[in-house]
Amino acid sequence: MKLLVALDGSTGSDAVQREVVARPWPAGSECCLLTAIDPFFFTKAPLVLAEAKKDTQTALDESVEDLKKTGLQMRTEIVMENPRHGIPRAASEWKADLIVMGSHGRGAFGRLLVGSTAQAVLRHAPCSVEIVRQRQPRGGKEAAGMRVLVATDGSECAEAALRSVAARPWPQGTEIRVMSCPELPLITGAYPYYPPDVLTEVQQANETQAKAAVQKGVEMLKKAGLRVSEEVTEAQESPVRAILGMADLWGADLIVVGSHGRRGFDRYVMGSVSESVALHAHCSVEVARVPIAIL
Repeated sequence: MKLLVALDGSTGSDAVQREVVARPWPAGSECCLLTAIDPFFFTKAPLVLAEAKKDTQTALDESVEDLKKTGLQMRTEIVMENPRHGIPRAASEWKADLIVMGSHGRGAFGRLLVGSTAQAVLRHAPCSVEIVRQRQPRGGKEAAGMRVLVATDGSECAEAALRSVAARPWPQGTEIRVMSCPELPLITGAYPYYPPDVLTEVQQANETQAKAAVQKGVEMLKKAGLRVSEEVTEAQESPVRAILGMADLWGADLIVVGSHGRRGFDRYVMGSVSESVALHAHCSVEVARVPIAIL
């Protein structure tokens, strides 16, 4: 597995490093610690830019020392480009499997919302992306293992997310919960009237599909020897609230969702569900992306 860890010296980067250290990774995995420096801000100060590159390399070397205990094969890279473009490009050139980055950067505005960098990387990365947020203790103490919530709608990308979870090692004591939220039928048009029995039939079909998707995911994860539970929520217009609500209620440490859903348009543009979950969750979120060649 090729892991690209984007650092910028912020407190969010500290959380990223702690998360990488706390998690087991597949044998033989490689890790690239990357920092992107936007040269635009140093146009009239080349000497300051040179000093910034020197300080950045020193910080990356120190991070390598901290991460050696993971057993990952380590390398570092400094990209002279706006992070919103440089991180996805570096991931593409290195053929990374997963980008790991903080939920916000060094700016004051970033402390309130997920920064534009994270959103841009989510939309343009060629691989899966994990947005890391500091884990919260359960019951006032550190819990053994992790709680990983995997949301599925039965789509190809959702199944890819499940396969990714099944293929990876997890800390001892980790619990996985597979969930799905049937969507309410949205009726539009000049005459948005349908007989009640037709709406009931559509809703039942959605519930059946959701249950089948969850069951398939549970079977996949159990075969991998993981501890698994399942949940099918009540139907909603959008599954975003259901996913975020379940994550908060259950105390999830990580939400895993596919990058695109079952709707055709979502195959070409970042799905509103995955992006909304990544931007608004209180815990870490991994958006799993199927390689373009498979789509």
